[in-house]
This record gives sequence, C-alpha cells and structure tokens, in this order.
Amino acid sequence: MKKLENYVVTIPNFPEEGVMFRDVTSILESAEGLKLSIHELMLRLKDVEFETIAGAESRGFIFGMPLAYNKGKNFIPVRKAGKLPRETVKAEYELEYGTAAIEIHKDSIKPGQRVVFVDDLLATGGTAEAAIKLIESLGGIVVKALFLMELKGLNGREKLKGYDVDCVISYEGK
Repeated sequence: MKKLENYVVTIPNFPEEGVMFRDVTSILESAEGLKLSIHELMLRLKDVEFETIAGAESRGFIFGMPLAYNKGKNFIPVRKAGKLPRETVKAEYELEYGTAAIEIHKDSIKPGQRVVFVDDLLATGGTAEAAIKLIESLGGIVVKALFLMELKGLNGREKLKGYDVDCVISYEGK
C-alpha cells in the first residue's frame, strides 16, 4: 500500500501564482486512498478520550463521519451560517478577502462534553478557531483538533495554540 501523500495531486500556481494546491479530492477518488486516510486519522484518536466529533462543512463531514461511526460516537455538523434548522450559535472569522460565519445547533454540545474537531485542512486556522470557540461557548471541551493535511506556511497552528493539534500530512509552504 502506498503512503497517503502518494494519493494527493498537487496543482502548481492554483488558485494563484506561487501556490501549490494540494487536492484532497484525489484521495477520495481512490478507494485505497480513502481507506488509508480514515485509517491514519483513526490512529491519531487511539488514546483520546472523547464523547463526540464535530466536523466543519463540508470536508470535515467527509472525514469526521467515518471516525464517529468507527468510534461509536455522535457527530456534530459545523455548518455555514443559515443552513441549520434549529436554534444556533454563530461565530464569524476572517478570510483572506472578507469574513465568513459558521454555526452549530445550540443544543448539540453539552457542558463538559469532550469534543474532537475534524477538518480536511489546516491552513490559516480561521475555521478551526471559530469552530472551537463555538464548541467552548456551549461548555464543550476541545480535546483534539485533527486534520488530514496542514499547510505549515500559513501558520494555522498559531491560532490553535494551547490545543492538541494533529495532522496526517504536513506540507511546508502554502
């Protein structure tokens, strides 16, 4: 079996000059790549005590759901603003050119609940930081932030200082 990095297709100069775009869909398009990605993420949860997994829309759903299923835990979707039907809490965060907002249902996290946050990519850390703030605003305790890939050159870990952050693949640069 190949290493997970072998399933990642890199597109130079996308979406702009100087960026090496790491395409997570190339992992999903391979049965072996998908299986290996879930296996590698599961290994990073081996000794983590938690009650629930929260995943960011949309690729955090793709990777978080099988982890929750395999661990026998529930899954909390962290969605773009306006997509959830019940009462929500919202967090806004900075993007490169503007702001965005995410929400979770107000009753989805219980005080003291130990949560693992999952997403496909740690880049600037804005989405993860906002999601963690939402979880904590409801009394949840984020015990791990887990990502399939990390772009070290964008310094996302800086926004997540004090948290247990883990990534399967780390790339230098952006």
